[in-house]
Amino acid sequence: MRKLVFIAIIASLAMTGCIQKESEKKEGSSDKKVLTENVKLATCNINVGGIRFTKSKNGGENGITLLGDTLKFVAGPQTDYFRSPDGSVVNSSAVIFTEVDNTKPFTFTAKVQPNFTKTGTYSAGVLYAYENDTHCQKLCFEQDEYGVHRVVSVRTIGTSDDNNHQAIIGRYVYMRLSSDGTTLGSYFSEDGNIWHLARLYKNDFPKKLLLGLSSQSPKDDAHTCYFTEVSLKQEAVANFRIGKLDGE
Repeated sequence: MRKLVFIAIIASLAMTGCIQKESEKKEGSSDKKVLTENVKLATCNINVGGIRFTKSKNGGENGITLLGDTLKFVAGPQTDYFRSPDGSVVNSSAVIFTEVDNTKPFTFTAKVQPNFTKTGTYSAGVLYAYENDTHCQKLCFEQDEYGVHRVVSVRTIGTSDDNNHQAIIGRYVYMRLSSDGTTLGSYFSEDGNIWHLARLYKNDFPKKLLLGLSSQSPKDDAHTCYFTEVSLKQEAVANFRIGKLDGE
């Protein structure tokens, strides 16, 4: 009888240990949790392409000059956003945002023309989809380590990934974020007619989503980017592999 009681106690302790370990797996340790950071954004009032940008991050509105339907965005020195897998974080990029109803279809498009320089490694013009600083995506026209200008995408869920896409020969590229409420696609085009898919994933952003424009200058003293033909349509692309709106 005593032996049976002892076995029961041991089994109970083992079960408790398993439950605790399973709980730890679900909750995660403090250094591995995907933290939800809600940085306080400032208010602004910038209108371009019929779109009203009402929120800014890191003084984004201060680097902007409107030239008709062109938005000139000057980034300050050593400005970037990246949450590295090694735990280091850079969160200094200036951004302006407009809010959309993420339960409905949308397509956010801009022609992006950065003033690249020889010293401007990682300088870029950027489109953002943003919930907070640990859940967002960048679509960039960026200068890489070899001085090549290419499309780059960075998706952040706790930490950031980093993906180099096609090199672009011309001075500008069209970029686009599009969703039907369920799927979110990122696209680029060299002529505004033929679009290429950069990435596609489940739209796991909340009902209210911020779409943004940004200029970054991680290695240089400043970077200037021009955004033209900025548009926000209340429709998704007709085919998520092709990336074109109806009528394009």
